[in-house]
Amino acid sequence: MSKSSFIRSVSKVLPIALAVLLLSVSIKTIIHEFKDHSWQSIWQYLQTISNTRKMASVALTGLGYLAMTGYDILGFQYINQVLERTKIAGTAFISYAVGNTIGFSAFSGTAIRYHFYSSWGVSKLKIAQLIVFTHLTFWLGLFGVSGVVFLVDPLTLPKVLKLPFNSVHPIGFIFLALVAIYFVIGYFWKSSLRIGSEEIVFPSPEMSLQLIALAAVDWGLACGVLYLLLPLDHSMSYPGFFGIYILALTAGLMSTVPGGLGVFDTVILLLRPDSISAPDILGALIAYRIIYYILPLIIALGLFIIQHFQKHK
Repeated sequence: MSKSSFIRSVSKVLPIALAVLLLSVSIKTIIHEFKDHSWQSIWQYLQTISNTRKMASVALTGLGYLAMTGYDILGFQYINQVLERTKIAGTAFISYAVGNTIGFSAFSGTAIRYHFYSSWGVSKLKIAQLIVFTHLTFWLGLFGVSGVVFLVDPLTLPKVLKLPFNSVHPIGFIFLALVAIYFVIGYFWKSSLRIGSEEIVFPSPEMSLQLIALAAVDWGLACGVLYLLLPLDHSMSYPGFFGIYILALTAGLMSTVPGGLGVFDTVILLLRPDSISAPDILGALIAYRIIYYILPLIIALGLFIIQHFQKHK
């Protein structure tokens, strides 16, 4: 085997191995944390969450998914394509609701966008541009928001994650350095790439800043959903919890596990304040997954069926 072939093989296997390792460590940690607790204590906490807080969490979830549709709306501005915003928002909602829950959003989200946007006259090339734009700028938003949060609130990393850093500070610097490189490339890269009749250009700095701001709103609302489901008597402020949430979100996304399942929960579990017990945090996480993932997925599948039949009338 040549050196280049070996490197390609390692590059394919490494992300899968990392995901399996993180998931295995997370499951082991969760089992260890709950060996002294019963599922009854978790169920008891779920019953203590008031209907008012549940409804407020549902409302924030709705606002969060509405914010997510902004990625596609900005994407249509980027590809210079006109389409009714209701169609863009509906397709984006279905794409994110399905992709967030079942994972593999690069495939599931792509398939959904192609299915609907192509039926409304958007060319394959423009859909491809849109998909690349939404995925790349998603990571731009992640690095931008996480980088700032990790520098402002340098949390101590859980040892169980086996990372080479004790604090998120170095990660914050790395993320912001990547964002800075992105903006430098955008500033100097003035040329465009022409494919057929389409011209592909680098997103403007203004649009990139809008995307980072949109990501902050998106994850701020998502964090609010979980924060509302925590015990009322905990001592942690929302800004303090936001740092923990962003770290858990980043770890979950980089694990590539659908919904960050296990990895996200482990980070929240290990960094929770002493005022929140393990059964209570797991109960809050279960409620969070039902409200933020399962409920939108059910609605999205219903909308998908309705739109599919309307399209074939």
